[in-house]
Amino acid sequence: MKIQANNMRPGMVIEHQGKQWSIIKIELLQPGKGGAFIQVEMRDILSGNKSNDRWRTQETVEKLEVRERDSQYLFKEGEIYNFMDVETFEQFSLSEKEIGDKKLYLEEGLSVIANTIEGKPVDITLPQTMTFTVIEADAVVKKQTATSSYKPGVLENGIKVMIPPFIEAGTRIVINTSDGSYVERSKD
Repeated sequence: MKIQANNMRPGMVIEHQGKQWSIIKIELLQPGKGGAFIQVEMRDILSGNKSNDRWRTQETVEKLEVRERDSQYLFKEGEIYNFMDVETFEQFSLSEKEIGDKKLYLEEGLSVIANTIEGKPVDITLPQTMTFTVIEADAVVKKQTATSSYKPGVLENGIKVMIPPFIEAGTRIVINTSDGSYVERSKD
């Protein structure tokens, strides 16, 4: 199905130059002169290689039909991540290249969505937000304004994140999985 380039979204799969690409990040650029264009960061589904391309907003691209299956992360074996379809109990594997940076968020039993093309799993979609414990947080600097000041912190899974000054080690916080940013203090 053909769509306009400005309708592409992260997570979509397109066909470009004879390959299947998963969209990672999109940026709309509007230069002072000329028309707007789309800067797209994408990953080749087969090789795992990343690429950046630009399209004018009115150009069309071929969007591939991707089916979503509710799945559960089971375990890691070497560089292979194993999942199970929760409806059919069928197990499948994805390589570290196919998963990319999402591997940092995987914990046993996590519910994810497996994206399949022609029945073959090619990628996963994580929950929008996840809760983690802060294991390391810098001390607060006195007389620092609270509005724009964030300090570095480290989560239990090793991810480094910028957190507000009132968050201390041991606090559970909610993280946006698409960009790794702090959302709020956890209520649990």
